[in-house]
Amino acid sequence: MPETLTAKAATAPRRVVAAFAGAALAALLLGLVHLTQGTADVGPLDVLRTLVGTGDGAADQTVAVLVSSRLPRLLAGILVGVALGVAGAVLQSVARNPLASPDTLAVNAGAYVTVVAVAALGVSVPFYLQGGLAFFGGLAAAGLVLVISRAGADGPTRLVLAGSAIMLALHALTMVLLVLFEQETTGMFAWGSGSIVQSGTRTVALATPVVLAGLAACVLVVRRLDLLALGDDAASVLGIDVRRTRAFSVLVAVLLAAVAVTVAGPVGFVGLAAPVIARLVGRRVPGLGRHALLLPFAALVGVVVVIGADVLLRALLPGQASVVVPTGVVTTVLGAVILVWLARRLRDSGAGARGAGGALGRPRSRARVVVVLVVLGVALVAAVVAGLLLGDRIVLLGDVANWAQGVAGRQVGFVLDQRVPRVLAALLAGAALALAGTIVQAVCRNSLAEPSLLGVTSGAGLGAVTMILLVPGVGIWAMSAAAGVGALVVFGLVYALSAKGGLGSERLVLVGIGAQAGTTALISLVVLVVAPWDVNLALTWLSGSTYGRSMSQLLPVALALLVVVPLAATYRRELDVLTLDEDTPRVLGLAVDRSRLVLLAAAALTTAAAVCAVGVIAFVGLVAPHAARALVGARHGRVLPVAMLLGALLVSVADTLGRVVIAPGQIPAGLGTALLGAPYFVWLLWRSRGRAAA
Repeated sequence: MPETLTAKAATAPRRVVAAFAGAALAALLLGLVHLTQGTADVGPLDVLRTLVGTGDGAADQTVAVLVSSRLPRLLAGILVGVALGVAGAVLQSVARNPLASPDTLAVNAGAYVTVVAVAALGVSVPFYLQGGLAFFGGLAAAGLVLVISRAGADGPTRLVLAGSAIMLALHALTMVLLVLFEQETTGMFAWGSGSIVQSGTRTVALATPVVLAGLAACVLVVRRLDLLALGDDAASVLGIDVRRTRAFSVLVAVLLAAVAVTVAGPVGFVGLAAPVIARLVGRRVPGLGRHALLLPFAALVGVVVVIGADVLLRALLPGQASVVVPTGVVTTVLGAVILVWLARRLRDSGAGARGAGGALGRPRSRARVVVVLVVLGVALVAAVVAGLLLGDRIVLLGDVANWAQGVAGRQVGFVLDQRVPRVLAALLAGAALALAGTIVQAVCRNSLAEPSLLGVTSGAGLGAVTMILLVPGVGIWAMSAAAGVGALVVFGLVYALSAKGGLGSERLVLVGIGAQAGTTALISLVVLVVAPWDVNLALTWLSGSTYGRSMSQLLPVALALLVVVPLAATYRRELDVLTLDEDTPRVLGLAVDRSRLVLLAAAALTTAAAVCAVGVIAFVGLVAPHAARALVGARHGRVLPVAMLLGALLVSVADTLGRVVIAPGQIPAGLGTALLGAPYFVWLLWRSRGRAAA
C-alpha cells in the first residue's frame, strides 16, 4: 500500500503538467487557426510565410491584416477567456455552487446595462471610467443576487432563479434603452451577445493591466479559497475571516468580469463553462483541485472556450456574417448545454412543494373571493377604457361610441382602428400568459417558475422570429404554427431532459433556464444572420409589443383560451393535488406523468399563442398566479380566473403606460411588465430566504 501511494504521489505532478500542456497546446493550435480566418484575402499560407519570415511583396498586406484585425480579435479572445475563466472559478468557490458564474449572478447583465446607458447618453467616456461604471453595475447586481440567495446557501436552484430574475429586469432596462436610443446605441444589440471583434489593440492594451491586477489579487486568496471549500465553520476555526474573504473574492471576480464586458460585451456562459470543465479535469488529476493550480487552469480553459467558439463561428459562417454574429452566441449555447447537464446531475430536494402554495395560500372565504373578482373586473374595465382613450392622441368616450356605430370621423376612426386591436391583444395575451403560468407553477410545485423560465416563451419566439424573417409577409396562421412548433419542441426537450429519475421540480426549472438561454442565443443568431439591417424591428417584437396588431392576429390566442380554459377548469382538482408533493397524487390514484404532460403541453400552446399576439413578454406568468394565491388562496378553482384577470390587467396597464409616458414614442409592453414584475419577483425571493422555497 505505501508503494502504491508513493507511485500515485510521483505521477500526480506529471499529470498536472500534462493537463496544463494539453490545454496550452489546444489554445495555441486554435490561436494559429484563428489567425488564418477572416474576410480579407489572406490565407493560411500567407500567414505562415509571414510568421516564418519568408514572405514576398504581399507580406506587407498580410502584416497589415494581422495587426489591424485578426491579432486584436485573437488578443481580445485570450483576455476575455482568462478574465471570465478565473472570475467564474472564484465565484463558484465563494458560493460553493457549480452553477455560480458572472452570468447566473447577473454580473454581466449589470455591467452591460451601465455600458449601454453611457452610450445612450451620447457621451464619450474614457475606457477606465467606462470600466469603472461597468464594475459598479456588475457589483450591485451580483450583491443583490447573493443576498437574496444567501450566497447560494439556499441551493443552486434558488441562486439561478435569483440571477435570472435580476438578469430579466436588467435585460428589460437595456432593451428600453436600445429601443428609445436607437441611433446612439447602433450596433450594441449584437455587441450585447458578446463580440470580440476589435479595431486595433488599444482597448486590449488598456484592459490588460487591470486583468493582471485582478489575477494578482486572486493569488492572494488561493489558500483561503481552499480552506473555504471545507465549510464556513471549518474555515473560521482555521483562522480564516470568511466574510472578508468572500467580499474580497467577489470584488475581484466582478472586476475581471466587468473588464471583459467593457472589452467585448457580455460573452455568455464562459464563466460557467470554463470552471466546470476545469473542475471536471481536476477530479481526474490529483492536485489540480487546489486553487493555486485550478485558477490558472480555468483561465487556460477559458481561452480555449472563447477562441474555439470564435473559430467554429468563422468556420460555419464565413465572410461578413462571422463579423456580424457575435462569439457569445456560440459560448452561450455551449454554456446552456453545460447548465442542462449540471441540472440533470443535481439531486432534486423536493423543496419546490413548499414554494407552490406557501404562506400566501391560506384559505379565503367565498365572500372575499367575490369581492376580489368584482374589484378586478372593475379595474379591468377601467384599464380597457384608459387603453382606448389614452395614447399619442387622446379620444373621448363619445368618440369611441361613434366609432362602434360606424359614424366616427376619419381621424378618430383611424386612431381607434389601430388602438382597439392593441387593447384586445393586451387583454387576451395577458390572460393567456397568466393561465400558462398558473399551470406551470402548479405542475412544477414552484411559485417562482413561469413559462419564460422554462424556455417555452423563447422557444415560441424562436419559431415566430424565424418564420417572420425567412418568409416576409407571412400570415398569422403560419407564424402561429411556427411559434407552436418552437414552443412544443423546446417544451418536449426540457421535459425529456428533466425526467431522469422522476420529474423533479428543481431540475425542471434549471433545465428550462438552460433551454431559455440557448434558444435566446439562437434568436440573436437568426436575427443577425438573416436581417442584420432590421434589428430594431426584431428588438421591438422580442420585447413584447402590441404595435400594429390587427384583429386577425388575435384569433390564435382567442382559440387557445377557448380550448385551454375549459381544460384547466376540468383539471383544477388535479392541479390542487399536484401542488402538494410527489407522493400524495400517486397515493390518490392520479396518473401523475400523464396529467403533467397534458397540462404542460397546454401551457406551452397557450404561451405560443400569446407570443404570436404580442411577442415575448416575461413575468406575467410569474406575478399573476402568485398574486392570485395571495388574494383568494391556493385552490385552483379560484386561482385560475383571478390570475387571468390579473394577467390581463397587468399587460393592459403596461401597454397603456408604454404608449403614454414618452408619447409619441412608445415603450414595448413586455419591457413594462418586466420592469413591474422583476421587483415583485425579487421581493418574493427576499421574503422567502432561508426557506429553500425554490
